[in-house]
Formats: sequence, C-alpha cells, structure tokens
Amino acid sequence: MAISELELPSGVVAHSLADPDQMARALADRVAEALSYAVATHGCASLVVSGGRSPIAFLEALSTCPLDWAKVQVSLADERWVDVNDADSNEGLVRRHLLQNAAADAQLLGLYQPAETLEQAARLVSHRLDDLHQPIDVLVLGMGNDGHTASLFPNSPLLAQGLDPDGAAHCLPMQAPISPEQRISMTYSLLATARVQCLAIQGPAKLETLRQAMQLETLQMPIRAFLHSPLEIYWCP
Repeated sequence: MAISELELPSGVVAHSLADPDQMARALADRVAEALSYAVATHGCASLVVSGGRSPIAFLEALSTCPLDWAKVQVSLADERWVDVNDADSNEGLVRRHLLQNAAADAQLLGLYQPAETLEQAARLVSHRLDDLHQPIDVLVLGMGNDGHTASLFPNSPLLAQGLDPDGAAHCLPMQAPISPEQRISMTYSLLATARVQCLAIQGPAKLETLRQAMQLETLQMPIRAFLHSPLEIYWCP
C-alpha cells in the first residue's frame, strides 16, 4: 500500500519520501522553515516534538538547520514519568539529538516533574506550560500501531478528557499499555492549536492504521482527532 491509495480527509496533505533519511531531511526543512517564519513574524517560536526512536534522524537533521534558535522554545507532546537521565526519557532524547549543533541555544521546556504521584506531576507541568508560546507554531507527532499519538492511548482512563477540544488542562496523566506505563501527555486542546501540524510515519503497517483510524471513533484510535486540515503527513515505505 502507498499513501496515495488512502482517501485522506479534505485539507490533509501527504508527502511520500523514498526512505527514512529523505523523510527526516524533508520534515526538518519544513519545520525549520515554519520556525523561521514564526521568529520573523512574532519574535519567537514554539516547537513541540514527539519522543521514541523513530524521530531521532529528524531531530538530528533539524539540529543542523540555520535559524535563530535562541528564540525557539522546544517542548514535548508527551513524556514517560521517569527522570531525565533515564534511558526512556523523551527529554533526554531531545537533549541528545536536537539540542546540539545550530540548535544548541534553543530553550527546552520539559514535561518531567518530580512529585509524589503522577497526578501531582501532571498538574505541575500543566502550570509550567503556561510559559509555552501559544498557539504552538509547529507540532510534530508520531503514531503507534494502536492509533495512539502523544500519550493519548486507547483505553487510558482519562482519554476522553485528554481529547476534549474544549479541555482547560494543558496536560494530563496517562496510562500506557507498555512500560513505562505512567505518562504525561499534552492534551488535544493544546496540541490542536498548532499552526503547522505534522505526522511522521513509516511503513505499510502505519498506513493500515491510518486507514482504520478514518473509519473508527476517536476514542478507539486517538490519532483520528488530528486527521483534518492543517495536518501534513510525512511517510516513507
């Protein structure tokens, strides 16, 4: 299956690249262009990225893009509730692979907060995100084979609240079906403010997930909430 075979919703733009390296470069160029425009227009810019192994090549490519990084805030769509030095930390991933080269001067606004409970940590982070330049200028999401994005997982107890377009919270505690289970996720109401929204996926299995998501309810596959304009999908086989 190719992405051109999918009947995507109106306004959703799809980019098909030959391989992961070309996809990482194309996505990095698009994000850098949008961030440069935001800095020139508003004097600052905000970028929200996703964690995991898949974005590493993109983050490294983006780190070499020339722009006024000192005026760019970087945050995360979600975080595992682990210390930033833990191998599973998304913040640690961003520090290692993005905050280097030209991007070394960017300001990182992480989601991890030490607290007695995950719920307390999420409340602390939600207040901290008041400092994030909003609306978000650029959002880069990933997607799991179960249709989750950020840490908005199917069957998570607070999923309906996390997907509420009118929700007041910037982030919520979430439960993942895989370890580490305790997560903090930005909510749909915050993520959907992004002026530029990108989804980066690889392989035919992810296309099948998208196809299913377009036929199911948002609570069954949370990525469905984002499948509308101005989403840009970057895919390679």
